[in-house]
Amino acid sequence: MPRPCAAVNSPAPNTRSDMDIAISAAELRARVSAWRREGASIGFVPTMGNLHQGHFSLVDLARRNADRVVASIYVNPTQFGPSEDFERYPRTPEADRAGLIEHGCDLLFAPTAEVLYPFGTGTTVRVDVPVVSDPLEGAIRPGHFIGVATVVAKLFNLVQADIAVFGRKDYQQLLVVQRMVADLCLPIEIVPAPIEREANGLAMSSRNQYLTPDERVRAGAIYATLAEMQRALQDGQSISVVEAMAHEKLIAAGLEPDYATVRRADDLRPPEGLGEERVALIAARIGRTRLIDNLPA
Repeated sequence: MPRPCAAVNSPAPNTRSDMDIAISAAELRARVSAWRREGASIGFVPTMGNLHQGHFSLVDLARRNADRVVASIYVNPTQFGPSEDFERYPRTPEADRAGLIEHGCDLLFAPTAEVLYPFGTGTTVRVDVPVVSDPLEGAIRPGHFIGVATVVAKLFNLVQADIAVFGRKDYQQLLVVQRMVADLCLPIEIVPAPIEREANGLAMSSRNQYLTPDERVRAGAIYATLAEMQRALQDGQSISVVEAMAHEKLIAAGLEPDYATVRRADDLRPPEGLGEERVALIAARIGRTRLIDNLPA
């Protein structure tokens, strides 16, 4: 019978002079406990690796808000759907480590599946965050946010950080994590990070590497459309008109929108009246690549 997370044995840490690496829960907790005894605060950045400047900006923000920074790299199988290829997800461990060192990360937590899922993924305890998980990405990728919330809850319990940094690009994911923390009374502060963008406004994403040069240029239409949605709403255009306009602009640019919509910023329900904080969100495919982005509206 598998043992609980804290008791799983792993190889000794592969420690480098300027960044520790922990594989087991025991290694992680020993390092964090030592920092705690020194009075240090802990910041945490969970990732699935294949890191780019967007990820590193999260590490930079964590550094500004905590004395020590832990980043995790784990490609989480439970957030992949049947049609999403978990095995093909890009893994770049050496480049990831070099980038984390450059940005001042103190500890990389790189757990095995046995550490996070000691009883296997099929029978693991699951965390379901209703309401904010249901629309948009939740409707298109059933079960995705259960996988996200489950692994993030496990990581929070393991790292025991004071703050955790999540990017605003994955806006619905950010809401899911914030709601989970509030509802489960977890003692951690979620710090949202601004979206890092390329020169044409395209939100930085690991998926951008799959774009051809032409697709990368045309993908700039996503940010341009979001900005136009924002302006139109500020000018008093109705939401239905703005959403129709956005679909037309994306299609004209050669993209296939899954949605281009305006929702309430706090729970992603359709807006009901004036004075509500709103967000414009787009998910669109260009070639074989699916991209998401958002702007306040």
